[in-house]
Amino acid sequence: MSITIDMMEIGQKATFTKTVTESDVYMFAGVSGDLNPAHTNEEYCKNTIFKTRIAHGMLGASFISTVFGMTLPGPGTIFLENNCKFKKPVFFNDTITAEVEVSEIIEEKNIVKFVTRCFNQNGDIVIEGTATLMPPKKG
Repeated sequence: MSITIDMMEIGQKATFTKTVTESDVYMFAGVSGDLNPAHTNEEYCKNTIFKTRIAHGMLGASFISTVFGMTLPGPGTIFLENNCKFKKPVFFNDTITAEVEVSEIIEEKNIVKFVTRCFNQNGDIVIEGTATLMPPKKG
């Protein structure tokens, strides 16, 4: 079920949680074409700042899109703008929770603004930002 603008209120939140697996990273690399060795080559990564492979930042950010498209507002939502700051790396097997929070409602334009965050299993913010979207219109 989709949530229309008249059903939303400032401070309303929704989340999506997923553990990032090696398979997720390789499938994302294949779909996106981003085969950066920082994500795909353990030997290469031994000489990097993180000393091991990390997930694509946009893979973590895509979990924000999952919340919007599936929960709040849900199916039929149109993404207009997304700003992300990548605060910490997402490592393989990290459990990431994407959280979105309604920050502004512009009912006459059917636009809603959100604060977005992704946390790892330790509660560290790995991604933070804002998003603007158009929720589905009432049936």
